[in-house]
Amino acid sequence: MGAGRGRGDSPHSTPESAPVAVTQGRCHIVGAGLGGLACAVGLAAQGRPVSLYDAAGQAGGRCRSLFDQGLGRPIDNGNHLLLSANRATLGFLDTVGAGDSLVGPPEAAFPFLDLRSGERWTLRPNNGPLPWWILVSGRRVPGSRLGDYLSGLAILCAKERDTVTDRIAAEGPLWERFWEPLTVAALNTAPEEASARLLRAVVMETFARGAAACRPLIAKEGLSDSFVEPALAYLRVRGAEILFNWRLRALEDDGARITALDFGAERRTLGPSESLVLALPAPGAKAILPELEAPLDTRPIVNGHIRLPRPVSLPEAGPVLGLIGGTAQWLFLRGDVASLTVSAAEELAGLPNETVAARLWQDTAKALELDPAEMPPIRIIKEKRATFAQTPEAVAHRPGPGTRWRNAFLAGDWTDTGFPATIEGAIRSGQAAAKKLANH
Repeated sequence: MGAGRGRGDSPHSTPESAPVAVTQGRCHIVGAGLGGLACAVGLAAQGRPVSLYDAAGQAGGRCRSLFDQGLGRPIDNGNHLLLSANRATLGFLDTVGAGDSLVGPPEAAFPFLDLRSGERWTLRPNNGPLPWWILVSGRRVPGSRLGDYLSGLAILCAKERDTVTDRIAAEGPLWERFWEPLTVAALNTAPEEASARLLRAVVMETFARGAAACRPLIAKEGLSDSFVEPALAYLRVRGAEILFNWRLRALEDDGARITALDFGAERRTLGPSESLVLALPAPGAKAILPELEAPLDTRPIVNGHIRLPRPVSLPEAGPVLGLIGGTAQWLFLRGDVASLTVSAAEELAGLPNETVAARLWQDTAKALELDPAEMPPIRIIKEKRATFAQTPEAVAHRPGPGTRWRNAFLAGDWTDTGFPATIEGAIRSGQAAAKKLANH
């Protein structure tokens, strides 16, 4: 927010409840989004002293909750669907004591609705890597044939410069009802420009491993309750210094290592054994390190949160419904709040909030069989730079966790994790930076 010292949380002793041996110098982590939090948790678990800074007044970055006065309900800044294959995410939650904070159906089931025709179906992968579910009409996409699925195997041969539509034909029921929604949800980029290799990484870790790897999950209470507050509590117990409203202005170096952090009114000197992890969004990291190669082109996500006039439920007792043929692509349900997501939302992000709200309510009313004429309170949140544009060209510019300084490292979902810019990607980036730093 502003320069200089702001509200902070700075314990200086390790509580008796977490006896850890300090074996290395302090690590200064700038950026308390999920990448920074994951890095801090990984280092604190090793007994390393940590200072965590963020320019905002709270941690979490895009992954956080807030209370909306108009709705009278807590909502998430953005909607995030997780899958049971997200090993880094589930491991992070287990570490901070929030492993039971996600909810989802007991089995992998993805209910869908075509808003144009009213047709409903559920995609049901089977257990095990042999995908016999594509042979069963009640489990697969309506109108799809076995040959459609076999042609999708071309994604496995994706080359570095290939887009999704270079490998998979953009036509037919399977494209419209599986490949396109999966691409847009995972990569927040239109299929004709999205990286086929990134989509391959998602498929190989989820659907290619069977139902146990692709059970849909969301935060039970909210993103902050699952990811942010447990992580901060974990760090505080281990003596971490946590400072909000601290904006990094510049770095000082001696050519070989970073020697100081300039926060405007405050300056932090790094001793010989101390290190830095820069866990800022790509534009922020580029502003601090102009020579940094990073993907800077971005894509927006638009979310709508609706307080429903009456309780409803979704098919399969699940928390999410896929939408085809409307404005939104996914509908999430938590209590009496329905939240809709539009990814790769360049056109929608430029429209007035009232127009966006009206469109999303029409989708919601059809999906949940509510009166479309009685629009309830709706909160629209536009994330105009939600993720980097996950094109082959941008992916080629993702840096690894190391830098030219021996004590400085990078984290963030835009770094080269081999995975899309998602919660899972952000946590992997923080863990990779912590590992690199520990090995160094």
